Amino acid sequence: MEHNPRLFTFVGGNAGPWEVVSQRAVAGDGLEAVERLRIVAGQAPEENAGGWSLRGVTSHDRYVTREEKARLVAAQPDLGRSEATAAALIPIRKSAAWWALTQDERRAIFEESSAHIRIGLDYLPAVARRLHHCRDLAEHPPFDFLTWFEFAPADALGFDEMLRRLRETPEWRYVEREVELRLRKTPE
Repeated sequence: MEHNPRLFTFVGGNAGPWEVVSQRAVAGDGLEAVERLRIVAGQAPEENAGGWSLRGVTSHDRYVTREEKARLVAAQPDLGRSEATAAALIPIRKSAAWWALTQDERRAIFEESSAHIRIGLDYLPAVARRLHHCRDLAEHPPFDFLTWFEFAPADALGFDEMLRRLRETPEWRYVEREVELRLRKTPE
């Protein structure tokens, strides 16, 4: 199998550098409880999957204007910063009604009425993130998106505020499944 540099597998089990501090279902079904998480570039071997594995690919930015993209690129920090020992993995699945909308209708909900990008910009550069798309990898994936966030523990309250603000928007009416895992980087 050829290696896809945009493919990442999140493996929940009993191994990995990220200790699971909390895990909860925000909407819909949760995931099997796990102790640790590791992120594998590419596809993780199934026999080493542990409790569960979720795959997604990075892709081009969607729903953004040129000006918004420039602002995001200028403010977005890299993942893996030494001070960013707190993290969150938030898998999300949106409803069929969301996917029945056209691209411009989704953009209108995503930004014009929900201010998703503007809210996120308020928390940069403290919070780094990488979005992984799942829909193109399987016919019926358990999630549409896997969002990975890293931040310093001192920025956890700001991260909580960002999540609260996003979840109060019209966009979140289309979320039918959401799981939130909070993590801490520790030695295995």
